[in-house]
Amino acid sequence: MHPDLPEGKVHSHGGWVLSKNIIVDGVDSGLFIRGKYDLLLEFADGTYGIIDCKLQKKDYDKSGFYAPQLEAYAFALENPAKDEPKKISLVGLYTWSLDRASGNLAAGFGYRVNSSWFPAERNPIALQERLSDLVRMIRGECPPAKDGCGTCEYVSARREILGNG
Repeated sequence: MHPDLPEGKVHSHGGWVLSKNIIVDGVDSGLFIRGKYDLLLEFADGTYGIIDCKLQKKDYDKSGFYAPQLEAYAFALENPAKDEPKKISLVGLYTWSLDRASGNLAAGFGYRVNSSWFPAERNPIALQERLSDLVRMIRGECPPAKDGCGTCEYVSARREILGNG
């Protein structure tokens, strides 16, 4: 694929992940991570790498932006709802950007691309903090509605109708 990637093989592509339920403050939240990765690589040491593929206009590093998504996939593969856990040793972006187009109307067109590998930093602690904050917000008390706020009125009415307000 790319010379900067460790040697390995494509284990699967376009695979779905489903994690065990997320535990927050020692309590099962009933929530989980579900998503679809682009590529899962298998390395000689028995670990795996998650690769997100992007076609972009310019060749630049967006790995920091996609790192939380990649970390969520890693969490789901390391803590699966079923199947055996997989140790994730690498996550990152494999990108293609247009170098030049060539051809004509009669013969057709083609294009040449540049490829780049941008590794992303793993940060399971940041993911757990983000998930904990999200679960606490979802499971927490709804703040009081402000007068004249249409969204607040809708949420309050919905909670009263559903009996959880």
